[in-house]
Amino acid sequence: MPEDINVKNILKELLIPLLAIVSSFIIGAIILLSSGYDPVATYMSLFQGAFGSLNSVANTLLQATPLIFTGLAVAIAFRAGLFNIGGEGQLLVGGLAAAWVGTWEGMPMVIHLPLTITVAMLAGALWIAIPAVLKAKLGVHEVITTIMFNYIAYSFTAYYSLKVLAKPGNIQTPNIEPSAYLWRFSNIIDMYSYLNLGFIIALVVIGIIYYLLWKTTIGYEIRAVGINPNAAEYGGINSTKNIILALLISGALAGLGGAERALGLFHNYRSGFSAGYGFTGIAVALLGRNHPVGVFLAALLFGALANGRTYMNMMAGVPVDLVNILQAVIILFVAADLLFRRLLAMGSEGRKE
Repeated sequence: MPEDINVKNILKELLIPLLAIVSSFIIGAIILLSSGYDPVATYMSLFQGAFGSLNSVANTLLQATPLIFTGLAVAIAFRAGLFNIGGEGQLLVGGLAAAWVGTWEGMPMVIHLPLTITVAMLAGALWIAIPAVLKAKLGVHEVITTIMFNYIAYSFTAYYSLKVLAKPGNIQTPNIEPSAYLWRFSNIIDMYSYLNLGFIIALVVIGIIYYLLWKTTIGYEIRAVGINPNAAEYGGINSTKNIILALLISGALAGLGGAERALGLFHNYRSGFSAGYGFTGIAVALLGRNHPVGVFLAALLFGALANGRTYMNMMAGVPVDLVNILQAVIILFVAADLLFRRLLAMGSEGRKE
């Protein structure tokens, strides 16, 4: 009986974001019809652009990769009862650190690449360290501090990338050494995509975070603090330590997302380095119910929307802004969590009667 209840709860949790997605596409279809576009042709072209060929699939996964990292960053903080809004800044700082260390010469790849990734993760963790300590020690709300640190990161990374690391007149840092490259799949597969080993690293990290949260004492303590910090303290769990730890891991994951962009996609740090990956990661975590597997599926959806909208624009003539509307409606319906729960509850009561 407990196993049956657990399965029902899991299915219910999966059904809520699914309803949000379906509802958003229905609203999108209504908007398309009212604007004079064919919803079926539009959605078919969107799907074709995202998954219609090997290149399309690879580019969708490429778009999804940083969202996996930033989504996990938000999710693990949320499991501790925290809301990390600073993923964008942590990703930028991690990317800049990776681009800097990546230019170091004279090291073999087996040392250089892991070192570069590690430094990027440390940079992301250090960037959230002050908000983490302020939250744990003084109770300063992490939403305020992390979002303010985004603005500091914008200025910090712009100054050091353009004035310190870049050559005069350039808008990007020098290219990293080949020993720091994240290997691209196009090296062995005939395709035009920059999909790289960062995606494989993202899959590994999903497994690690899942194991950490649900199979280790550390994960149990983080989740206990997130459910009720006072009860956790009463049970002998140090809330202060776990708040700091959860936020440091969160920042490191966002920094890892920056490393993937610098080492696998751009091979440097440049203006426009992030397409808002940190902020989109919040929506990814919400849609994925703050579960590692859910984060992967949500990142895949947002990656498909981002990659398919250009093809949708060319084939169906629909403005790419429609995709932004779809994303916004998805977030709206996910935020309306209580509405779907009540609808499901009413449906269950109706079946009982």
